[in-house]
Amino acid sequence: MSLASAPGDEPAYPVALQHLVEGYLEALDFGVDPRARRLVEAMRYSLLAGGKRIRPVLALATARSRGAHPEAVLPAAAALELVHTYSLIHDDLPAIDDDTLRRGRPTCHVAFGEDIAILAGDGLFAEAFSLLLVTQQGSAEARLATAAEVARATGVRGMVGGQYMDVVGRAFDDDDLRALHALKTGRLIEAAVVCGAVLTGAAAAELAPYRGFAVELGLLFQIVDDILDETGDEEELGKSVGKDRAQAKVTYVSRYGLEEARRLARESHARARARLSALPGDTDELAMVTDYMLRRRA
Repeated sequence: MSLASAPGDEPAYPVALQHLVEGYLEALDFGVDPRARRLVEAMRYSLLAGGKRIRPVLALATARSRGAHPEAVLPAAAALELVHTYSLIHDDLPAIDDDTLRRGRPTCHVAFGEDIAILAGDGLFAEAFSLLLVTQQGSAEARLATAAEVARATGVRGMVGGQYMDVVGRAFDDDDLRALHALKTGRLIEAAVVCGAVLTGAAAAELAPYRGFAVELGLLFQIVDDILDETGDEEELGKSVGKDRAQAKVTYVSRYGLEEARRLARESHARARARLSALPGDTDELAMVTDYMLRRRA
């Protein structure tokens, strides 16, 4: 149980947007060549394993806050989930986190073997950019800016760079810890919000408040994630708990202690809410996601 939540006290969440994402992901066609059937099965096994779909939901909620129909940015939103799923498949591999449980069932490499799991992650990453550059509608400029945002958020200046810092233990001080998680977790969350804005007409000069909100949201997500790894219920989380401590990883809990980490999460939530107030339009769904992140239990 995390922070202020209580049994049966499930935080509100924009489930209509979540269901929109689920339907789109379910309908994705990765090809019908029978020689690649097992690979596609592995891709879909991990992609359709459930979850709150936070990143695509953020993109859809941002688009709606700007007066657009969420369906207009569904391909890009789905691309973010494909990238996120690819990262989970690779993170779970024995060479990195060596996890055997993800969303309540065996991880991809346990179910399909390490070789197919690696290729499934690679396939999802490539298919994500096909969605961004081929399927997503909009001006060429907006689609290119969106693809560039996702590429930067994923590479050395983003998720992969943060994962490298985590793998080699490069979190020696507080600045390192913040940088690690801003890259590993925060950049893809930032990309989700930015993509939702860019694809609905936001100019580069208008993006600063969206980035400011999303950066704080990424920090909040990571602090709560560290707390849940220490205090969460394995059945509810659908994944192993205590892995960070067992692997002697530096987290907000190991660095500051559990109660201080909880305080930092509440402060980050308050800052995210304050920054959300700077965004135009109806931001109720973005507020729901922000509040959910503080009180989530999985």
